Amino acid sequence: MNQGRSGVSRRHMLGMMTATAMTPAFPAFAQAADDAARLRALLDRSEAADAALDPMGSVRKGKASVGPLFVDPLSDDHARALQANKRRDLAELAGISREKLGPIDRIAYDVFDYRTRQTLDLFETGLFDVQRKAPLNPSFGLQVEFPDFVSSGAAPFADIGDYEDGLKRLAGFAGYLESTIAWLKRGLAEGYIQPRIIVNNILAQVDAMLALPVEDSPFYAGVRRMPATIAAADRNHLTAAYRAMIADRVYPGYRLWQRYLRETYLPRAPEAPGLWAMKDGAALYDWDLARHTTTRRTAADIHALGLSEVARIRAGMEAVRAKTGFGGDLKAFFEHVRTDPKYYCRTPDELLARFKAIEAKIWPGIPKLFHERPKAPFEVRPLPALGDQRGTGYYRPGPPDGVSPGILFFNMSMLGTRPIPTLETLTLHEGIPGHHFQITLARETEKLPPLLRYGSSTAFSEGWGLYAESLGPELGMFGDPMQLFGHLDMEMLRAVRLVVDTGIHAMRWDRQRAIDYMLDNTSMAPRDVAVEIDRYIAYPGQACAYKIGELKFRQLREEAQAKLGAAFDVRDYHHQAIGTGALPMDVLDAKIRQWIAAGGGKG
Repeated sequence: MNQGRSGVSRRHMLGMMTATAMTPAFPAFAQAADDAARLRALLDRSEAADAALDPMGSVRKGKASVGPLFVDPLSDDHARALQANKRRDLAELAGISREKLGPIDRIAYDVFDYRTRQTLDLFETGLFDVQRKAPLNPSFGLQVEFPDFVSSGAAPFADIGDYEDGLKRLAGFAGYLESTIAWLKRGLAEGYIQPRIIVNNILAQVDAMLALPVEDSPFYAGVRRMPATIAAADRNHLTAAYRAMIADRVYPGYRLWQRYLRETYLPRAPEAPGLWAMKDGAALYDWDLARHTTTRRTAADIHALGLSEVARIRAGMEAVRAKTGFGGDLKAFFEHVRTDPKYYCRTPDELLARFKAIEAKIWPGIPKLFHERPKAPFEVRPLPALGDQRGTGYYRPGPPDGVSPGILFFNMSMLGTRPIPTLETLTLHEGIPGHHFQITLARETEKLPPLLRYGSSTAFSEGWGLYAESLGPELGMFGDPMQLFGHLDMEMLRAVRLVVDTGIHAMRWDRQRAIDYMLDNTSMAPRDVAVEIDRYIAYPGQACAYKIGELKFRQLREEAQAKLGAAFDVRDYHHQAIGTGALPMDVLDAKIRQWIAAGGGKG
């Protein structure tokens, strides 16, 4: 892959790790304290600037919004502010001596440098505007993320001020709906056109939203749960204001999407689903791979890795199939799992009870593998909005108060396609010791700067989730062949992703070829497979991060065990791996190798 796409070269990373400090003009201790203070101040200013451009994200972190309550991520003002902020950040960082910093601050320095350069690379290559001209994302676009935010409990609705803020957010969101159409028109005129399947999936979401009466919409959720402490007159005023905002601004925005996409954009949209077919799409895919995997691995390299992993996992599945005594071949076994009712929960309550029982089974083994555990509890709840139009679900951490739960929002419309044998593995990935452990522990560690407490990295977080799945045997899980098959089935999904994501966006695969490949190698139901493939089409590169990250965690653990010998303690390794938040893979690699060289230990 062209190194310019990632924004951080190996030479630069090694330079960060070994840079020689200039001779200080005053005592070293004072210099170190000054540099540490300057770094923390820089991180605080940058975090505040980022929060002002992402007020929804700030609220989800348990903080009050700074500045506007809604910022249109497609606006020129947002673009100018983001670029100016990152240029200023990098210039200020250059004046801080990394070698004078303590261990945590060095990690923060490296992460901040990496991410700042990566964002600036978007502007320097012109890809920021390419993204704005092709903004549709059925999986994680604001047309589904914002309704989740206002209806899931993330947005505060406790007093009159909260409700007035909610109206401002709705007005800002309505403006975003309008600006999206403006950017789509510009993209269409300049040859940046997204695939037909993305447009059709967006239209299905828009149609579903507009089919809801205003009072049943997710935007009205705050009104439905208005506290009794709000006086009747204020209640009546706010209720009318919300009804008018949704009916007169938000729904017309969705209707604008509906009309423009169906009548103008869809007839021009190409059938080919991959980025290779879009103007500047190949360059954008290179950047997407680098962003999500935080590596320099090329699409061809990742594709080959995926084929190798598929072959390895398939052999394990064959062995488990033989242990179950099933008489048919692996393809028939997949179909057996897809169609036998005994492998599926019948009600949401049954599913939630199974998650609870699995969590209780995991906890006793945790002290053998970890020094710490999160204070906050883990919960599973139904996905709030448009379940019929979306994937399995997602994990969302709560504010770092040690009380608010981290939540797996599960799509209850998919009960009939999520096999019970996969639930142990899903709990390990999304909950304990996966996302809930990694994300919540970082948020509860107050000595970390916000960059490390709240930062994200797809390869790190999803790689850790997949690595956490592999800890099942050490935690007493997968005790029967079907649970082990469910584990291999989910691991196979992540290996298949390497093949189909690169296949679609770089190897010119069509959608049906990708669907067929996934059906041939997993027991996933056809509907779920189609949802997965459409997610990879809409969100290129993200699906490759899981396996890339997991293999790095596994590789570093094995290297530490081999080099440290009797001094190796897996609890120490896990503390080092996740103790400083989500890191780019290069930063994690350098950190663990330094820890090994220092002789291990908890640190």
